[in-house]
Amino acid sequence: MSNERAKILIVDDDAMNRVVLSDLLCDEYDIIEAKDGDEAIEILGTKAKDITLVLLDMIMPGRDGLEVLEVMNDKGWIKGTPVVMISAETSTPQVERAFSLGVTDFIYRPFDQMVVQTRVRNTINLYVKQMQLSELVTDKIYERTRNSDMLISILSHIVEFRNGESGQHVLHIKKITDILLRALLKRTNEYNITEEEIGTIATASSMHDIGKITIPDEILNKPGKLTKEEFEIMKQHSMNGAKMLDAIQFFKNEPLMKFAYNICRWHHERWDGRGYPDGLKGNEIPISAQVVSVADVYDALTSERCYKKAFSHEKALEMIRNNECGVFNPLLLECLGDVADTLPKELNDQRTSKLSDADFAKIARSIFESTEDTESHIFQQYVNERKKSKFFASLQRGVTFEYTYEPPLLKLEAKNAKALSFPKTMVEPENNSEFWNIFGRENWDEFVKLLHDPQLNNDSFTFNSEMRVKGEKRPCKIKVQQCWNRRDPEHPELISVYGNVEFIK
Repeated sequence: MSNERAKILIVDDDAMNRVVLSDLLCDEYDIIEAKDGDEAIEILGTKAKDITLVLLDMIMPGRDGLEVLEVMNDKGWIKGTPVVMISAETSTPQVERAFSLGVTDFIYRPFDQMVVQTRVRNTINLYVKQMQLSELVTDKIYERTRNSDMLISILSHIVEFRNGESGQHVLHIKKITDILLRALLKRTNEYNITEEEIGTIATASSMHDIGKITIPDEILNKPGKLTKEEFEIMKQHSMNGAKMLDAIQFFKNEPLMKFAYNICRWHHERWDGRGYPDGLKGNEIPISAQVVSVADVYDALTSERCYKKAFSHEKALEMIRNNECGVFNPLLLECLGDVADTLPKELNDQRTSKLSDADFAKIARSIFESTEDTESHIFQQYVNERKKSKFFASLQRGVTFEYTYEPPLLKLEAKNAKALSFPKTMVEPENNSEFWNIFGRENWDEFVKLLHDPQLNNDSFTFNSEMRVKGEKRPCKIKVQQCWNRRDPEHPELISVYGNVEFIK
């Protein structure tokens, strides 16, 4: 608190009581007096933020102390201004009622100087400590939110990598969403979006496709056009993502999660009602989902995907305006036009934030610090996914694979499996003749020995070998990254391996 003296409002219909209390407290505090409940409410209406404590008589003619408390609750004043009740009344129901309305303490008549001064001082000191704690909690929430934003970005990048995209898509959607919302605010106040909410909506946009982790790889990364049945499965990602977010009960009422839910579920709805999953029309679609929808389509058109080449900025704008990708809110199309000239530069200037492994571990531990074991399964999963995403993103060519030990499972990307005439997923490959036909037993023992070498623990290494492709032996270079369970540091357990096979010409 500052050096300014605390202000106490004494509310009592008895003038003598006000004089006595004022005399007991005026050496330490500035005193304001109110002769009844109505005058107290009038004073609080203009000075609630300046008043440190209210001494409130319970029994008064007209509006009594309990009624004043009810008004203080309705107006929210009770949250910032502690109240000590003055009473000769010891009736349990009334005392209980007063405490339920937020009273901090009681002072009984006749007044005892030491009791009055001590309880007033203690209440004010307690209030100051609560305010300091509140500031600390606010700072902590801000820090955790910042950390959560970064983790959301990381998890979304993992989804994008699985979807065969560049990893920039999430960053682009977030940036375009921010730009379009600011353009929208310049044009209208129709949607009641505040400046503060723009950042929250932009962050929530990072989770727009989180439901894609539930879609099979062969559909998600199919290079050609999806069949009607496949498209119906693909469409499920929006509802699946919303269900995943809705299941997170603890944060369900947070603005970030509410926006994320709306965006996940409805970013494929269209202005004319021909979108999915619910066929919403016009402004039945939450504006956050509408904006992300435009951002998503623009970036999809201007980015290269496994099923298409990238369109130019100009061509993408033309297709969106001509309703070739569905019908959008005309106002948002105007906003897109407002920012069209600067949008490509804004996206090109954007840099992917590089988060070190140490920083990532610190963030993940901070978010999961409520768990007893920071090396828990979920934490380790995040760390492993982070490592895998970075590893694969660094590769330019070759055949990527992942092998897990429990259960024994070998997975290849769909396009790699097709090129090798090999199943995309193979259970217990060591018991499968197809595996040995391609890999060959002659190099296996040496390879396994390297995998379990403690000197290579948590490092990647490169192994020169041969593989048989379509009946022909071809030399190759296998780059491998191990993932270990290190709950017992003395006996680490190898749980999975992923890597890349590059054939040497």
